[in-house]
Amino acid sequence: MAEKTIHLIITRQDGPDTTPYKEEFKIPYRPNMNVIGCLMEIRRNPVNASGKKVAPVVWEMNCLEEVCGACSMVINGKPRQSCTALVDKLEQPIRLEPMSTFPVMRDLAINRNRMFDALKRVKAWIPIDGTHDLGPGPRMPEVDRQWAYELSKCMTCGVCLEACPNVNDKSAFMGAFAISQVRLFNEHPTGKMNKEERLEALMGEGGIEGCGNSQNCVQSCPKGIPLTTSIAAMNRATTVQSIKNFFRS
Repeated sequence: MAEKTIHLIITRQDGPDTTPYKEEFKIPYRPNMNVIGCLMEIRRNPVNASGKKVAPVVWEMNCLEEVCGACSMVINGKPRQSCTALVDKLEQPIRLEPMSTFPVMRDLAINRNRMFDALKRVKAWIPIDGTHDLGPGPRMPEVDRQWAYELSKCMTCGVCLEACPNVNDKSAFMGAFAISQVRLFNEHPTGKMNKEERLEALMGEGGIEGCGNSQNCVQSCPKGIPLTTSIAAMNRATTVQSIKNFFRS
């Protein structure tokens, strides 16, 4: 009886400025394998389907439990986390590609700096430097804390950007994840100090007006974050802010 195998077709790229190519691999099947397990098997024995020894496939991973967001890639045409992509639930051949929204560093590893730059732009943090000796900050009402926790699940994985038709190399749109983080930090009792700064960032180039309401983001988010609800809330907030700015001027 022939040994059961897993057939993978991986889009590879030797460097940021080189031409991508596809390479096929066939590895031994084991029950309950995920895509990360397949890539680890290739790394252990980097031989392609033709029997040629090749360089191991490069990819990113960290937590292996859908918390860090590092292992995002396009699997069978869908952006998702490779740690939770189970082989038994995937059609073969399994096609692995890097997310096209981001610059490729090598193979499946991408550069997500545009996401971190967006978080800096909207000041996605609580400014508490120098307040360590003032005691605990104000408490959030439980109902606010519960939905804030849902927004805080964002792991900067990039899946919502990959799924969004408005995020591309011709657009400066920062994406749903950054807009949702503005909502999170603007409702925090201490974060409200920088509320207007964050809204002004959303009102600038690449901000909330770049959203085309395709709703792909909320459908693809691996953490189930209510991204479109946040976008609607920030639409209202930026409208109010623009009215304030008009009367101030």
